[in-house]
Amino acid sequence: MESQKILIVDDEAGIVNIVKARLEANNYRVVTAYDGEEALEKTSQETPDLILLDLMLPKIDGYMICSLLKKDARYASIPIILFSARSTEADKALGMKVGANAYITKPVNMDSLLAKIDELLP
Repeated sequence: MESQKILIVDDEAGIVNIVKARLEANNYRVVTAYDGEEALEKTSQETPDLILLDLMLPKIDGYMICSLLKKDARYASIPIILFSARSTEADKALGMKVGANAYITKPVNMDSLLAKIDELLP
C-alpha cells in the first residue's frame, strides 16, 4: 500500500523539519508549505490525505485556508488538523467553526499528533 501524504503548513522551518522527520519516520510522505498561498497551491497540486495547518501564516491565515478548503468540494473531505501556539477556547472554537477536524496546541506533542493523524486517516 502506498504511504499516505501529509501537507505541513507552517512558516517556522524548524517546526516543519521536526514534524516532517517524525512523520517520515512513521512512513508518511510529507509535502511542505510555508505560507497560505503556497498551502493552497500545494493542496491543488498534491491532493494530500491530511493537512497540518498553522494559524499564524504569511499571506493567508490558517482559519481562511481551512474555510476555503472545506467549502471546495474537491478538498472538503481532506482532514485538517490546526496546530498553533494560540490556545484559547475562542481560538479552538473558531477552528472548529471553519471546519477543522482537530486542534492541537504548540509545542506539539508528537505522540498526540501521531495518534490524532491515525484517528483521522482511513
